[in-house]
Amino acid sequence: MDLVADARAAIASALGEALDSLYLYGSVARGCARAGFSDLDLTVVLVRCLSGQESARLEQLRQDLQLRHTEVVKIDFDLGTRQEVLDPAHLYSWGYWLKHECRCIHGADLAQQFEAFEPSRAIAQAVNGDYVQVLNDYLQRIAGTRNDTEALRLQREAARKLIRATNVLRPCSGGFWPRTLEEFADCFAQLHPGMAQSMAFFLAQSRTPEAPRARFNAELSAFISWIRRQRAASTAV
Repeated sequence: MDLVADARAAIASALGEALDSLYLYGSVARGCARAGFSDLDLTVVLVRCLSGQESARLEQLRQDLQLRHTEVVKIDFDLGTRQEVLDPAHLYSWGYWLKHECRCIHGADLAQQFEAFEPSRAIAQAVNGDYVQVLNDYLQRIAGTRNDTEALRLQREAARKLIRATNVLRPCSGGFWPRTLEEFADCFAQLHPGMAQSMAFFLAQSRTPEAPRARFNAELSAFISWIRRQRAASTAV
């Protein structure tokens, strides 16, 4: 069965009345995915929070889909409830996310609840608010795994997260919304040419991870420290 159709049918069947709507995002949503290189990324909006048992079933479903569809590197589910999505406090995170990054493939499209958002640093920060915690977690997981294949998979994920997180350094207003990793990297390098070589390293790792884990973690740790200093300096101004 077609990848997207299989995922949609499986998720709808497994969640039943708990599923509000389902969305694609990333390269599959944009129609530029490449077999063997791209991920399938799905945003799952729920009517209510899932029980522990339901969450476990959904995770097993995700793993089963990944085993069936080797044409993608990884399958990811991002979960949220309808109440969270429509909460005005989450306008710059969930609202932006559904309006500009997602394509509805099941249920009523909640993106229609929002007007288009102008590019801004505030939205970039809302969408990437947890980036330091997430990247530090990758550092620990990469260092801790004994499986070299797993380490390379984590390095690819960490590189992709880092590249997108650099959008928090964008100008306060103006510009455009980057879509691809290459666009994020280009925008960053134009603003911070002194870090272009480091960004090129992470862009390469986001495509074909091959760096020894010690080097990758050293580069990642240094970049996290640098971006935190940049954020602190911009906040102090």
